[in-house]
Amino acid sequence: MEFQTADLCDANESRVKIVSPMFRSYGGRGAFCGRITTLKVFEDNSLVRTALEGPGEGKVLVVDGGGSMRCALVGDQLALLGVKNQWAGIIVYGCIRDSKAIGTMELGVFALGTHPLKSIKKGAGDRDIAVTFGGVTFTPGHFIYADEDGVVVSESSLL
Repeated sequence: MEFQTADLCDANESRVKIVSPMFRSYGGRGAFCGRITTLKVFEDNSLVRTALEGPGEGKVLVVDGGGSMRCALVGDQLALLGVKNQWAGIIVYGCIRDSKAIGTMELGVFALGTHPLKSIKKGAGDRDIAVTFGGVTFTPGHFIYADEDGVVVSESSLL
């Protein structure tokens, strides 16, 4: 699906919310979009694995990791699950690791940065709740569009 976030903003200015510029692109797919599914976790990626093990159906997993820069919430094995289960992408308000391997995968991955340390695994967190960061609230079922120019969110599909 071809799109540019700049064009979506121009054509739908009153319908989109623009996420503050903070993310770097790490995945092999530079532009991606889909319905939002959310997680709210902190330095624990157990729920990330659980989500990515399920059918993605072209959705985008938005992980509110509290902006932590102390460990990674997604690595190459979880990203591979995302590819296998047909997720369009993952946006992490936190860090990833194995960025070189993730860069070769047909998956969109945006994150704040990289960190070599894996997270703890206690199973703590929430799934499919509204999460807010970057000046935008991400609501499950709404739509997200990400490319080299940024990330935009809309209540309904823009394509």
